Amino acid sequence: MAQCVFCAIVAGEAPAAVVAETDEVIAFLDVRPMSEGHTLVVPKRHAARLADLPADDGARMFALGHRMARAARDGGLRADGVNLVVNDGRAAFQTVDHVHLHVIPRFAGDKRAVLGRFLRRKPRTSDGAAALLRAALPD
Repeated sequence: MAQCVFCAIVAGEAPAAVVAETDEVIAFLDVRPMSEGHTLVVPKRHAARLADLPADDGARMFALGHRMARAARDGGLRADGVNLVVNDGRAAFQTVDHVHLHVIPRFAGDKRAVLGRFLRRKPRTSDGAAALLRAALPD
C-alpha cells in the first residue's frame, strides 16, 4: 500500500491542525475546507472503504463527529448548521483512500459559496478555527 496521508497524520509524520483525539480516532481541519472549521474525523486504524471499517470504529468516528458538530454550532464559530458527510468510493467523491467523516459547519446564506468551494476547493489559510472548535468541544 502506498503511504496513506491520514495514516501519516496519525503517526505524527505529516502535519495537521488537530482539533480532538482519542485512542481510536482523530479530528483535524481539512486542508481544503468548504467552510471555516471544516473538520475530518478519521479512524486511526486504516480502512479504505466503509465495507472495510469495523463497526466499533465507525461508531467512534460518528461519536466524535457528533461532538465536533456541537462544537461548531455552540462555540465561537457560531455555525447555523452542520453537514456530516462520508464519501465512500471514487464515484462518491472520496479522494483519500481512508474512511473519514466530514464535519462541515454551515452558515445562513452560504449555499452559493459552499457550492463554489466544492468546485474550486482552496487550501485553508488559518488554523484559528481549530482553537475555536477545541474550546467549544462538549465533554
